[in-house]
Amino acid sequence: MEADLSGFNIDAPRWDQYTFLGRVKHFFNITDPRTVFVPERQLDWAKVMVEKSRMGVVPPGTQLEQLLYAKKLYDSAFHPDTGEKMNVIGRMSFQVPGGMIITGFMLQFYRTMPAVIFWQWVNQSFNALVNYTNRNAASPTSVRQMALSYFTATTTAVATAVGMNTLTKRAPPLVGRWVPFAAVAAANCVNIPMMRQQELIQGICVKDRNHNDIGHSRRAAAIGITQVVISRITMAAPGMILLPVIMERLEKLHFMKKIKVLHAPLQVMLSGCFLIFMVPVACGLFPQECELPVSYVEPELQDTIKAKYGELVPYVYFNKGL
Repeated sequence: MEADLSGFNIDAPRWDQYTFLGRVKHFFNITDPRTVFVPERQLDWAKVMVEKSRMGVVPPGTQLEQLLYAKKLYDSAFHPDTGEKMNVIGRMSFQVPGGMIITGFMLQFYRTMPAVIFWQWVNQSFNALVNYTNRNAASPTSVRQMALSYFTATTTAVATAVGMNTLTKRAPPLVGRWVPFAAVAAANCVNIPMMRQQELIQGICVKDRNHNDIGHSRRAAAIGITQVVISRITMAAPGMILLPVIMERLEKLHFMKKIKVLHAPLQVMLSGCFLIFMVPVACGLFPQECELPVSYVEPELQDTIKAKYGELVPYVYFNKGL
């Protein structure tokens, strides 16, 4: 029997985005690392299906499961603001395969200065691309701004790692293993705001409940960017804090001393185990579509909204990015 899709809204989330559990389920779905390996033609098919569903002209015989799968692929690969296909490395679905390799090697090669500098540089290059790809695309960023933010974040990460490595040389070995996380956390506090500084300067686009643009708010941008920084640090924290404790104990075992060449691959694999769960959990800490009372935005924007809508618009909405 053919499914009745007349009342199906493909833009409506499958899970309640006002609850933490609903957001985690949503991000488990769209950050599925398997979607990274989906062929380009299938992603293009997903976009066509989503667009046809929005217009109410899905092909006869289309099943609900097909539309849900198309929506999953579309959300994982296309930017929510522009509808453009995102580069593979910058997608949140690439966080597990990309992040596990970088995190594993950062945690393994933390003893020598050249290795610290190299892997912090690799990590910040990866983060810069992810931050740019998942920005709020309504606020354009110039090449000069991207270059400055990349340089600043990379310098911050390297300086933090090098400085703390020097300070912890006489500390217990476990403390030295936590240096990469301190560097990553510090760099995230710089990389994300710098990469998205245009939003802080000009404001982020805010909309009413019906998705009509009603202005730009710097306060909304500050809230969105702060939430993204917290999410990214949370994403990295369990693996980069607990994994050193695990490895510190494992490396004392007799058989582990014989297979030192496998320590790095083991850390990569364990990092992946943490990230599979932490990517959706961290992304789900805050709603991607944020709601902000009009009373909190800039006074001039409040006046504009009240002059145009009166008291009919109590809240504004904006995409905080990932």
